[in-house]
Amino acid sequence: HRLRCVITTSFLVLFPQNHSVPNNSSLYKKPFVESFEETPLLVAVLTYMGYGILTIFGYLRDFLRQWNIEKCHVAREREEQKDFVPLYQDFENFYTRNLYMRIRDNWNRPICSVPGAKMDLVERVSHDYNWTFEHTGKVVKDVINMGSYNYLGFAENIGACADAAVKATHKYGAGVSSTRCEMGNLDIHEELEQLVARFLGVESSMAFGMGFATNSMNIPALTGKGCLILSDELNHASLVLGARLSGSTIRVFKHNNMQSLEKLLRDAIVHGQPRTHRPWKKILIVVEGIYSMEGSVVRLPEVIALKKRYKAYLYLDEAHSIGALGPNGRGVVDYFGLDPKDVDIMMGTFTKSFGAAGGYIGGKKELIDYLRTHSHSALYATSMSPPVAQQIITSMKIIMGEDGTKLGADRLRQLSENTTYFRRKLRDMGFIIYGNDDSPVVPMMLYMPAKIGAFGREMLKRNIGTVVVGFPATPIIESRARFCISAAHTREMLDTVSHLANLKPIYICI
Repeated sequence: HRLRCVITTSFLVLFPQNHSVPNNSSLYKKPFVESFEETPLLVAVLTYMGYGILTIFGYLRDFLRQWNIEKCHVAREREEQKDFVPLYQDFENFYTRNLYMRIRDNWNRPICSVPGAKMDLVERVSHDYNWTFEHTGKVVKDVINMGSYNYLGFAENIGACADAAVKATHKYGAGVSSTRCEMGNLDIHEELEQLVARFLGVESSMAFGMGFATNSMNIPALTGKGCLILSDELNHASLVLGARLSGSTIRVFKHNNMQSLEKLLRDAIVHGQPRTHRPWKKILIVVEGIYSMEGSVVRLPEVIALKKRYKAYLYLDEAHSIGALGPNGRGVVDYFGLDPKDVDIMMGTFTKSFGAAGGYIGGKKELIDYLRTHSHSALYATSMSPPVAQQIITSMKIIMGEDGTKLGADRLRQLSENTTYFRRKLRDMGFIIYGNDDSPVVPMMLYMPAKIGAFGREMLKRNIGTVVVGFPATPIIESRARFCISAAHTREMLDTVSHLANLKPIYICI
């Protein structure tokens, strides 16, 4: 029984569910549709049984390795060091050694072409059960790419973006070899930041060379001891790391659950800091626009309403939503028709919809001026590569329509159509699909551990490259395949993928 949650300004329809639903539908200007399904009991039991069997065989193989009956490939303590503090924790590596290694061939596949709608893979084989790989010298051609975050199709080596990047390389070179605050502040960086601020509708912005560091190095500059961070339980690792590095108190609320968030806000206001009960210096709510493993969209109107009611600050990570959502491609704020000024810190990356690298933070001018002198990413990291900056500028202008063409609008429309079509196609075939109907991240549930490896291999045999995900990246009974839809995908490609995904190969537990 799939959850179907439809919210409009006048009614709420709710079917069997295992996730919370918005309690203030008047904040939404358009239908908000998300689907989740609780793991069926039989599937959950069989999944636990599969992991149990794998664990038993893992202990058996560890026993054989201990007596040198089976060769051990992992790092181990030398005999003369057995009385020292151990460097390698065998038990902690148990999962990697005995479960992950069985299906390791599904990840880290070398690509030898542009990661566009189709790509070429370097063929590799393993003669020791995925401990090591050898390249055969052959190339697997024209693999349909359903794994890259190439939402608007700007990851390409031809066209306006590629041509502009080449010109920037000739003018500036490939690297800067300095930080922004020393000799690495180029005019192209200034142009980029002004354009990003205009694109987001904020006063000012700042660009960084790495998306992960945009979160992990800037959150510690914004909060510290005596501050409270309220973080969604499914936030990205970069947000989690940034929160931990800040030294702030961290409390986690249930995913997209506004009742859980409001309870934490209320308790924070009433009780204050532990022991002293002094008021918190800051309360920062940290959420994402699109959650990359669930395909869900943040309930931003409700988050903003709570933020205003309890006088908190809001940090919005739009890594996956910028460029991929909204009529103008300006992210989840644009998608809900909200005012960008209601979001205190707008963060996003250039690695996905813009086909480049790096990240940005946008907001009030005072905020950005503060980060320029306090952010570790600004003070110690090398400046963004000039051709990368030019790639972002050109693709962003195309999205905004400032290139004099309708290419940006066409790609936004195509992405939306492809997303709706593919989700509907898989759902009609009976697959369990997670996430928002407008999200280009489409998780398809596999559940059982044996299906993770089998699905990835079978799809590659049919020239389709997919991302399969299991524990610990997901709950242990919610393994899945994750498809990322692109404007570059044709209807024929999507039909091919959905048809082949419906083939049912024999899955073997061990």
